[in-house]
Amino acid sequence: MTFSVSRVQWEQAAPLLKIIRERVFVCERRIPKQVEFDRRDHHATHILVCDDYSQEPIATGRIFSTGEISRIAVIPSFRKHKVDKLILNALLIIAKEHNLNEVFIYSPLDAVQHFRDNNFIPSGAVFMEAGMPKQRVVCSLEDITDTKVYLSH
Repeated sequence: MTFSVSRVQWEQAAPLLKIIRERVFVCERRIPKQVEFDRRDHHATHILVCDDYSQEPIATGRIFSTGEISRIAVIPSFRKHKVDKLILNALLIIAKEHNLNEVFIYSPLDAVQHFRDNNFIPSGAVFMEAGMPKQRVVCSLEDITDTKVYLSH
């Protein structure tokens, strides 16, 4: 399988990004819509991944100029293809373009080990958000050298 990874702005791609996030966060994880779709989307750079065969939008993630990465979502049937790694690499490329020193994620507690496996380290105490335990994980961009993904505009 092959995928197209694109940098998009909310204003142009909101309908496609919403399809993915509603399916993953609202339906699957039961996060209230008003929590999932915050006013911050307009201030982020988003990644949209589409399946090259079906042209279906299958994954997304966003990054802010502060280095905060969030809303990484992959449609369940594509998770076995490690599409989340494509998203993370694309977001790290954007962070480097913005000359950031580090990025961080408020990770669900059950995903902290996944991010540890991708050069992030836990930072701070566990806290609750939208009824879900989370922990901040941080990654120094100096430690990242393997960001192999073609990022189209």
